[in-house]
Amino acid sequence: MLVLFRKTPILGALLAQVVALPVVAAVTAPLSTAVDRLPLIALALLLQGLIAAGICRVLGLPRWWLLIAFLFPLAMGSALLIGNLPAWPFGLAFLLLALVFSNTTRGRIPLYLTNAETVSVLKDLMKDRGATRVLDLGCGLGGVVRALDGEGRHARGVENAPAVYLAARLLSTLTGKGQIRRGDLWKTDVSREDLVYAFLSPAPMATLWQKLSTEMKPGSLFVSNSFAVPDVDPDEIWELSDGRKTRLFLYPIGAKG
Repeated sequence: MLVLFRKTPILGALLAQVVALPVVAAVTAPLSTAVDRLPLIALALLLQGLIAAGICRVLGLPRWWLLIAFLFPLAMGSALLIGNLPAWPFGLAFLLLALVFSNTTRGRIPLYLTNAETVSVLKDLMKDRGATRVLDLGCGLGGVVRALDGEGRHARGVENAPAVYLAARLLSTLTGKGQIRRGDLWKTDVSREDLVYAFLSPAPMATLWQKLSTEMKPGSLFVSNSFAVPDVDPDEIWELSDGRKTRLFLYPIGAKG
């Protein structure tokens, strides 16, 4: 059962809210005659968020789901307290969140953006290796793709979240830099790339390595931002001096495991 919740974390998050409800009701009910309405509601919402986040932690959900579980009852309670609001803004907000963060709910891959220093290091790495083709798996808004494209380099990006893909595609078209397509990273052809870059999450790394190590050409390179491949030693680990203290894990194809 825990495996199911970890593969589909939104189910675990919903379960956490459901389980937390009777606990919060049992705690706050005796206080209803002694505490004013608004402070009691605030206490109940806070407890709901804390308990739900704790349950998500027990279920082994990623850290961002703990934050979502904590903030969800606070957001809903605030909306209800405001009152007299039409329903459509909440529906629109939910739709936008689904379009932007669909990868998080389905594949446990949140939206991470690569900073400028990391892009500069990647550009130097390609120059040193004489690499001309680069692919960004889960490219987000496509900043890496646009920055690396040009000067003899051909950069592509793959993004699955609809709204993020549309934004990346628009920016690529306006700047004339890179090629962005919407697709499933697991079905993406990586056989022609000199370098594949990914900034995903710990969850898909083992499966991703299985794909890349068998499909990428010998002599090519996989670079993972921040997340190592489990049980596979990288050839090098580069620690950058940016504010995030970025670590790049370098895995030559055909050289190791």
